[in-house]
Amino acid sequence: MKSYKFNINERKYNVVINSLEGNTMYMEVNGESFTVELEREVKSSKTPKIVRSAPKKAEAQPLATGKKANKIAAPLPGTILEIKLETGATVKRGDTILVMEAMKMENSILAESDGVIQDIRVSEGDSVMQGDVLVEIE
Repeated sequence: MKSYKFNINERKYNVVINSLEGNTMYMEVNGESFTVELEREVKSSKTPKIVRSAPKKAEAQPLATGKKANKIAAPLPGTILEIKLETGATVKRGDTILVMEAMKMENSILAESDGVIQDIRVSEGDSVMQGDVLVEIE
């Protein structure tokens, strides 16, 4: 039940909508009951409709022989605050490679596997988007 107050041409109306069924509205105007037929059915939903984009398809990766580079991507959009290691450094799984700020928090970006840092694709102060490759470990 919803109540409204209207002022039309300096006349005041107190409108109470009692119910809405399909395209028929049951209401009271200044205490007098009315049944109103709407031109088109009003669709009401208590649950919001969420529209999501289609998931991204995985890109085909070429078959590689030998060691495979492990790419570490940004988990969130943010800014690179500090790079702790250099290209050529040996890392073990769990070592901190760099620190980035995302959502007003400092996040340590860790090595996901043992290996050697082949490429650091960012510099301190760079802004990155979610999914941007930050480091390659081989």
